[in-house]
Amino acid sequence: MDPRPAVRRVRDSAIPIVQIVVAATAAYSVAAYVLGHPAPLLAATVTVSSLGLVRDARPRRVLETVIGMLVGILVAEGLLLVAGIGLWQFAVGLGATLVVARFLSPQASFAIAAAIQSIIVLVIPSPTPFLRLYDGVIGGVAALLVTALIPRNPLRQALRDGRAVFAGFDAAALTVVQALQRGDRVRAERGLEKARGMQPLVDDWRSSLESGLAIARISPWLRRQREELERLERMRQSMDYAIRNLRVVARRVSYLNDDGRSRPVTATLLAELAAATRVLGDSLDDISLVPAAQAALRAVGEHLDPAAVAPAASQGGLHLIAGLRPLAVDLLTASGLTQEEARGVIPRI
Repeated sequence: MDPRPAVRRVRDSAIPIVQIVVAATAAYSVAAYVLGHPAPLLAATVTVSSLGLVRDARPRRVLETVIGMLVGILVAEGLLLVAGIGLWQFAVGLGATLVVARFLSPQASFAIAAAIQSIIVLVIPSPTPFLRLYDGVIGGVAALLVTALIPRNPLRQALRDGRAVFAGFDAAALTVVQALQRGDRVRAERGLEKARGMQPLVDDWRSSLESGLAIARISPWLRRQREELERLERMRQSMDYAIRNLRVVARRVSYLNDDGRSRPVTATLLAELAAATRVLGDSLDDISLVPAAQAALRAVGEHLDPAAVAPAASQGGLHLIAGLRPLAVDLLTASGLTQEEARGVIPRI
């Protein structure tokens, strides 16, 4: 059994684990030793549940989870005060909590967080009404403070997700290039499948960047990362469009390759775009490579005049080359150009 994936999981979760331990310990200490609450269970459970080990560590998500749990505590405590403890009270309390939570938020996780805390309140009696609500508030405040003061490293995750997107783009584009070189429809369909399968990678990148930007806005330690995260977010948006246009190109190649003919000119153009995009992907870790990526993309974009590069091509072949034009524009904007600048690189037809 290879232990490396397990070690990687532990390494990647190091900061979240520290966050949870610090927040839960602090919340429990304040509730137990400062305020004198007996067995402040919810002070600790609220911090653990709201922080978690999930990818999305945005303060808003943490706050929403905290509010959900406080709703569960409040509903359960109110029912216990009115009706006492018992089986039917448990059923009514849990049902009421779920109804109220679903009314307040469209997020299923909000309702589940509320229900779990409600169950704890309904099953474990407390001599003082609503004391556990204070514990929950303490736990929520501790979770939010730790999110800002002991932040996770959002840039590391965003870079990892960005590399996965560029690697996926490269694999899909090169498969389409091979299909063009060989006139192979099956390989073109394989490239289309690869391009379609990239959406989860794009979604992961978006999630990590949104989370990172949200944390960087409130954390005094991550202010310097905001500019880089914003650059990566602009790149992600353009790469999302580029991947969609790659799917369009792959579909056209699949259709045209019914005739079994190779299309070396288009293959060369797409291969050059893919090579320039690899340099752009390398700029995730080394921003000094951005000018080289822009220059390489410009060199390809300036030649995307179908009639000039393939005057003898069929109408379908000309349309295929024309389909590379929006792809090149998206890649140029991913490199940092504005839409107007990127369109200005492409020759008019």
